[in-house]
Amino acid sequence: MDFTIDADISVARTLPARVYSDPEIFSAQRERIFARTWQWAAHDEVVKVAGQVYPFTLLPGALDEPLLLTRDANDQVHCLSNVCTHRGTLVVEGAGHDTQLRCRYHGRRFTLDGRFDSMPEFQGAKGFPSKADDLPSVALARWERFLLVSLRPAMPFDDMSAPMRERLTGLPFGRLAFDAAGARDYFVNANWALYIDNYLEGFHIPYVHSGLAGVLDYGEYAVELDRYSVLQLGVAKQGERTITLPAAHPDTKRRIAAYYYWLFPTTMFNVYPWGVSVNVVTPLAVDRTRVSFLPFVWDESAREQGAGAGLDRVEREDEAIVESVQRGTRSRLYERGRYSPTRETGVHHFHRLLAEFLR
Repeated sequence: MDFTIDADISVARTLPARVYSDPEIFSAQRERIFARTWQWAAHDEVVKVAGQVYPFTLLPGALDEPLLLTRDANDQVHCLSNVCTHRGTLVVEGAGHDTQLRCRYHGRRFTLDGRFDSMPEFQGAKGFPSKADDLPSVALARWERFLLVSLRPAMPFDDMSAPMRERLTGLPFGRLAFDAAGARDYFVNANWALYIDNYLEGFHIPYVHSGLAGVLDYGEYAVELDRYSVLQLGVAKQGERTITLPAAHPDTKRRIAAYYYWLFPTTMFNVYPWGVSVNVVTPLAVDRTRVSFLPFVWDESAREQGAGAGLDRVEREDEAIVESVQRGTRSRLYERGRYSPTRETGVHHFHRLLAEFLR
């Protein structure tokens, strides 16, 4: 795991091939990367009203951490450990409404903000209860309708997301409606980082995505780098559908077909004329990845127009090429490649972050 990516993209070499297939490196990524970064949790409707509880597993296959979203009587949303502080039982098994959290194993109770409330048969226990008997709280961040969490954040979410929040100010996020019927999970037989590599460059669009290439102006495609994020700007060809931007927006003079925002390491917010497709990458194993497409719609009439149309086809095309790369990186004759200084700045940025966190 002791490798570097040169800061000068013109001389840099890509990640060592073993990063994509070595179980020990994948195991190290659990604590060094995934536990220290912000991960998708859910959208805000899962805890829309006071008393709602929503259990979920954070990054199954990588972290497998049982967590719980709650909204208490004061209308505050919390993310808590879903593991009872008595004997380690899961506290909440299914989403629903409640006034308290009660472990079904021995009856320990907690308030909706995680504080210990009561426990039968503990009259003789000394120094009980203590802070250790509360459910541990987990860092929770919210951007618009979207909730993200981190077990041990290496960076504040507000700092990481500031460029995205500023760039997308004024878009109608308040009108977004989650399209549960349109949500899709795709299973890719490849390492999660290979999927991110592919996402972070438009270099392959003319070769892999004929439909998408027909609506985007490849010559105007642009990439902007920030500390923990990458923005790809998809510019529409003349006559193609574009995002309606506020009059004072810095991109009003550009034909923006899509904003492709990636937040290190596994979450993408793709903004189209019809709304937002949240793409969530879940590393299930060293060579197995789940990619979830979660559509949030503000203009249904634009759903099948421009860069935001035909996303299922685009995903299947990406899946096929990424699986091909996974097979290739196992070759004894391939070790490291080079970057295109004009087209692969996002990939280079991602690789430098991976190397930084793995060290």
